[in-house]
Amino acid sequence: MLAWGNFYKLTEFYYICKSIMLSQKYFLAKKQSLLRLFLYTGPALIVSMAYMDPGNYGTDIAGGASYNYSLLWVVWLSSAMAMMLQYLSGKLGIATGKSLPEIMREKLKKKILIMPYWLAAEAAAAATDLAEYLGTVIALNLLFGIPLIYAAIFGALDVILILGLTTRKFRILERMFILFVSIIGFGFLYEIFITKPDPSAILYHSFVPILANSNALLISVGIIGATVMPHALFVHSWLTKNKIKDKSIQEKRTLRKLHLTETVGILTIAGMVNAAIMIIAAAAFHAHFSNIASISDAYKTLIPLFGLGAGTVFIITLLASGISSSVVGTLAGQTIMEGLLGMKVNVWLRRIVTRFINVIPTTIALLLGFDPLSILVYSQVILSLMIPLPMIPLVLLTRNKAVMGEFVNRNITTIISVVFVGIILAFNSYLIATTIKP
Repeated sequence: MLAWGNFYKLTEFYYICKSIMLSQKYFLAKKQSLLRLFLYTGPALIVSMAYMDPGNYGTDIAGGASYNYSLLWVVWLSSAMAMMLQYLSGKLGIATGKSLPEIMREKLKKKILIMPYWLAAEAAAAATDLAEYLGTVIALNLLFGIPLIYAAIFGALDVILILGLTTRKFRILERMFILFVSIIGFGFLYEIFITKPDPSAILYHSFVPILANSNALLISVGIIGATVMPHALFVHSWLTKNKIKDKSIQEKRTLRKLHLTETVGILTIAGMVNAAIMIIAAAAFHAHFSNIASISDAYKTLIPLFGLGAGTVFIITLLASGISSSVVGTLAGQTIMEGLLGMKVNVWLRRIVTRFINVIPTTIALLLGFDPLSILVYSQVILSLMIPLPMIPLVLLTRNKAVMGEFVNRNITTIISVVFVGIILAFNSYLIATTIKP
């Protein structure tokens, strides 16, 4: 009996030691996975600004103030569609080692086809930069009291300064986006806390689709354009292709998994921030200030309602949004030009051209008294109409096994993508039909 008892204790001790070793291996593997994800993180973090750029402020504030929570379902839908399309864009870059503009140049082949596509893509980038530049100008004006004309000049220098400081080490730029996203995320968490929105209304309107009138449709198309942004679809493939080192199939498999994890995680958070902008506008303005006509009005209304802190935090988030999304727009413009024209562009020249292309018309518009919020909303509608440029080729390319190899879309992925494409085209078509109808 004694021998059997000793054997039992030794066996028990063996299994305890084995369990400890397995646990250590599990936690070590988990730690290594998290480290790999951290080292990879960047592409989705950068394009997440498409969910939180000044265009989103414009459309979400207009929607929340005018229609309460009833357009919240549009925010969630557009966020989901953007997540799927961003995943496809990033996967395309990993699978092919090329950006979407580079592949489009190869597919179109002839200059007579490439040039119109390039000009349209540049127009989309310009519409994007318009909203982002305008957001920075408004934030500088409200936060520091700088006159709009001088804010327009200072605002034109932000991207040039940031990209100049990070030219040699792109990783520094990726880390800066952690700061930008954190400022915006925690800022709106604070705003949600003090405005105390209605949870039941949020839940109801997150799932029940309502479009009250044609203006609600216009804002809905703007929300989609502000979230599923054409330039972000172009640039994500460029960001992920730059993560490839040895081009082995095993490396690509690992990168594809990291890309999926980062895209779902980061863009889910970005989608919540996108929704928070509309929720705050609905909670703060709809009951008594549904005619809010500008971001300036929103800022000035927040202060007497919820205190100086609420207004200041709101404008700080707008400034972080404007600066960071402008960086994304400049990177996208460079990616589009180099990829479609097949030529290396002087980075400084491209940055200056991209940034200043909107300075003159935007400054003139502001001096003439045009409503900044209306400019933002209509710029996002233009973006929504431009979405098919990268969206349709992206879905077609990622379902093509000759292009993607083993990374080709599964049938369910293609089906969901086609449904999303159909929804976006339906919104756009209905808007155009109702606009031109006599």
